[in-house]
Amino acid sequence: MLFRKFRDLDLTGKRVFIRADLNVPLDDSGNIGDESRIHAALPAIREALAQGAAVMVTSHLGRPAEGDPQPEDSLAPVATRLCALLGHPVRLVQDWTHGLSVEAGELVILENCRLNRGEKADSAELAARIACLCDVYVNDAFATAHRAECTTHALALAAPIACAGPQLTAELEALGRAVESPEQPLVAIVGGSKMSTKLAILQNLALKADRLIVGGGIANTFLMAAGFKAGRSLVEPELLAEARQIMAGMRGRGASVVLPIDVVTTREFAPQADAIVKPVAEVADEDMILDIGPETAAELAAQLRTARTILWNGPLGVFEFDRFAEGTRALGRAIADSSAMSLAGGGDTIAAIGKFGLAAQLDHVSNAGSAFLEFIEGKTLPALEALQQRVNH
Repeated sequence: MLFRKFRDLDLTGKRVFIRADLNVPLDDSGNIGDESRIHAALPAIREALAQGAAVMVTSHLGRPAEGDPQPEDSLAPVATRLCALLGHPVRLVQDWTHGLSVEAGELVILENCRLNRGEKADSAELAARIACLCDVYVNDAFATAHRAECTTHALALAAPIACAGPQLTAELEALGRAVESPEQPLVAIVGGSKMSTKLAILQNLALKADRLIVGGGIANTFLMAAGFKAGRSLVEPELLAEARQIMAGMRGRGASVVLPIDVVTTREFAPQADAIVKPVAEVADEDMILDIGPETAAELAAQLRTARTILWNGPLGVFEFDRFAEGTRALGRAIADSSAMSLAGGGDTIAAIGKFGLAAQLDHVSNAGSAFLEFIEGKTLPALEALQQRVNH
């Protein structure tokens, strides 16, 4: 994927407009619950300031009504926190789309971009006005790349120069290595409760992966498609044909879907329920499958040792319950121990990585959510398409 990179530009004396992702959780008192997105935005801001640029940063926050600002929609808490983290004055600007003055070396936060009329509609007229404010547009918000909105799409087409910021570049380079041009063998892990929510991901990865490991409720549907019983486990019978098609397609090109050998079952969906390990062929009608078993975990670890690229999305069981968390923990540990390039993403995956303390041991953990999933599905993301169009302009 070709796109202009922020790190390659001379920003001296330039007016730099950074579209960041500062959509942080706020409590009723305006306190920030998780600062990770603010910290992710710092490299681009610091570099622009270091080069003497006039720096403007904006982001969406929540789901405000356009043209109807409310106190809870304001980026003021973010501006205050940025000031403390950077040790640099930060000015918050409210109505900014019709023009503002920013001096070289100054940092301003432009109020919640989703308050601007035309933002959600990807207004070309609004983009043209904003483009007049800057010399360089920087998209550093991969989490919004799947949305065609003014500050993620139309502005990238209208600005004098458009480039990808360091956070966005890191995401695209990791995804490129894992999805677009992976070093083989590629082992993809897709877990989670419902196959229906990840069918497009499974179908796309089935064309690329050497081994496709499935877990959670998704694995239950594949097990039933392969002729096993799943008892009272979460299964989507209406997708059995699709599961069989994926398995047959991978077999046809010498690849494989990896199914559990043994599973952890229970009769009650509760944290303290009895956890009983069984071979998949012995699952009873009353059983619920809530995790993979130890033989399966050992087999997956062996397969991951031979991988050169690992893509992980979704847990292998109900990891929130400690009695049914061992499969996901063992998988995460095996990925961390592997010499392969590893990329993980998705909300439940990030939660599992956090629970087991694995983040620092993986090559890249994406916090992008829907944009990450849509990229893996093979969809065209509007913000990335716009940056590609601007490579030579």
